[in-house]
Amino acid sequence: MFGERKDSQAEKDQIATLPKAATLPVATKTAVQPEAASTRPEAISCISSGTTVVGKIVVDGSVKVYGHVEGELQASDVVICEGAQVEGNVAAKELAVDGRVRGTIHAVRVKLNNTAVVEGDIFHRLLAIEENARFEGMSRRDNNLADTSAGVLGKV
Repeated sequence: MFGERKDSQAEKDQIATLPKAATLPVATKTAVQPEAASTRPEAISCISSGTTVVGKIVVDGSVKVYGHVEGELQASDVVICEGAQVEGNVAAKELAVDGRVRGTIHAVRVKLNNTAVVEGDIFHRLLAIEENARFEGMSRRDNNLADTSAGVLGKV
């Protein structure tokens, strides 16, 4: 009827003489082995802006603080972002401060960036303070910090 097309016998013969499509081999699936835990990318814990956490925070890995922490903070890598506040002690292997810290810091490597404000003592192996950072307290280099970190840093 309408819209239907009748193919002529010549067209049908022409289609029948076209070469057949090549058969491609089918890929076999191989079992994917789960990656070892040590090769997995490390997750980063975050404390969002507008969030206040009160108490002791222990992170097995990295943490970024955008909000407000009242209490102790322990992690292997800590970033205190601009606008963030920590009121309490901080223990870490690596610490970068762009926000405010009021408390004692124990870390192997400490970097106070331009917007950092720290009120308290810093015990460190390496300390870097940028030009506009504010630091009020005592800084003490401790070469044995990694050796004694088990007591100060716990699992960190």
